[in-house]
Amino acid sequence: MNSINRFASSPRRIALTAGILYLLTFVSIPTLSLYNSVRNPNFIIGPGPDTEVIIGAILEIVVALAGIGSAIALYSVLKKQNEEIALALVGARILEASTIFFGVASLLTIVALRQSGVGADALPVGQALVVLYDRIFSIGQSLIPVADDLLLGYLLYKSRLVPQTLSLIGIIGAFFLLSSDISHQFGLIEQRSTIAFLAAVPVAFFEFSLGLWLVIKGFNHAAPIIKSLNANN
Repeated sequence: MNSINRFASSPRRIALTAGILYLLTFVSIPTLSLYNSVRNPNFIIGPGPDTEVIIGAILEIVVALAGIGSAIALYSVLKKQNEEIALALVGARILEASTIFFGVASLLTIVALRQSGVGADALPVGQALVVLYDRIFSIGQSLIPVADDLLLGYLLYKSRLVPQTLSLIGIIGAFFLLSSDISHQFGLIEQRSTIAFLAAVPVAFFEFSLGLWLVIKGFNHAAPIIKSLNANN
């Protein structure tokens, strides 16, 4: 039992869990195409299945839960660097997940209205819900991740738990994403434009690479935090 408890609290287990959860946050990528049908202005009164929208909603829920889980998994290690900032990261992830749930609820409301056989009078409602989803998406899956990656990048950089170059990519990428978000809010670029996509690449690279690194390599054994944890175990 003691050996099981030691493994459960070991840095390797924590890194593996966080890494897997970070990689799971990428399962929603297909929603870029799965939601094409619901963006049709006549979707709410049109024919055809709702399967793609429902699958996309499920994938987004997985992402939301994985995001919270990754922050919680890392908290036990990151709090030894700075407990307040580590707790802020958990809070930011919970806030991000909340917006994802809200956005998913908007799309599932469209599906529910469609299945109930509403008439053409519901077209403005359906279109408004899609616009609401897009606005929530720009906040929950674009703006809040700026805070996520700034907090996480800072903690990882200071603690040296992973290569500092990787941490810097997250920090710098967050500023690229923030610039894109501000430009979108002022109408300078479209939400799904090439520029917006390129601005999100560094953050995506950081999070995916971090997930892979934690799964394959784990934490840096030479980091003071890890030395302390290994000594206690």
